[in-house]
Amino acid sequence: MQAIRIHKHGGIEVLNYESLPTPKPKENEVIIQIRAAAMNHLDIWVRRGVPGVPLPMILVSDGAGIITEIGDKVTKFHINDEVCIEPLSYCDICDYCINGMQNYCHKIGILGETQDGTFCEYMAISESNVYPKPSHLSFEETAAFPLTAQTAYSMLVRRAKIQVGETVFVWGAGSGVGTMAIQIAKAKGCNVIATAGSEKKINHAKDLGADFVLDHYNQNIVNQVKEYTNGFGVDVIIEHVGEATWEKSMKILGKGGRLVTCGATTGPKVNIDIRHLFSKQQSIMGSTMGDSAAFDECLSLILDKKIKPIIDRSFSFEKIRDAHDYLENSSHVGKVILLPK
Repeated sequence: MQAIRIHKHGGIEVLNYESLPTPKPKENEVIIQIRAAAMNHLDIWVRRGVPGVPLPMILVSDGAGIITEIGDKVTKFHINDEVCIEPLSYCDICDYCINGMQNYCHKIGILGETQDGTFCEYMAISESNVYPKPSHLSFEETAAFPLTAQTAYSMLVRRAKIQVGETVFVWGAGSGVGTMAIQIAKAKGCNVIATAGSEKKINHAKDLGADFVLDHYNQNIVNQVKEYTNGFGVDVIIEHVGEATWEKSMKILGKGGRLVTCGATTGPKVNIDIRHLFSKQQSIMGSTMGDSAAFDECLSLILDKKIKPIIDRSFSFEKIRDAHDYLENSSHVGKVILLPK
């Protein structure tokens, strides 16, 4: 089979399109012919050099395809079933896992970072990570939602515990997490303010249901949000940018507000005046991926057509370097999809 692997960290030149043996399933695994894989910024970070990544590594966390072979003890699926892949792995035996908090597991793993991912023609994976593909979605759409939907849902529902009528602020409406956060917040009855960096992305955020969309390059975010909220600020902020937006985030967070962060694409070092934090009784929370139930709940929202995957464009596997360039340039709205031959 063909796959994209890295043998060392670096620029797009380390992405290798190479031939590997087609895997065989263990007793509790299925073999999936990958029909579509979806990129995340995680793929760029892993390529550049996330500490602890075992090499060589097949990149990409999200995927969808058709089962071509099953292990002897597989009971839930059959050959030719169309499926999607839940990209996280857990030990299932620690206290966190037993209590439904799998993303706290000390052995949490993610496809494309701690183990080979979906950027291949065939992959072996435990049946516990496999779900039926929603019938109304294409393979490309199915590959586009798992990691970003699970991440956004966990930030909003698990960590921030959003309530009907609250105002949620989403940075970067064109990103995978941003597009899902807007939709999930609206599905839960919240008012949504979002930011975007181009007219195309602004219009798309409005189409997804955002109530108020700002140009984060050309508008004064703090003044605009204060005016829109009558000086109260927002209840919840979905923050995945880091240094470039942190100061503004803290200025627009209202009393009792919750800021939830899942990333630091512009840098991890920020300043906090803790006097504002305690006087306004605000909370700052981290969030990583999501638990198994969060994936189930996202899938239910997909099936109920309350949220939908957003695809920007597709690339063939052979054009992987072009795909990485495109994702790094941040001109996309939603997900970048990779297609095998």
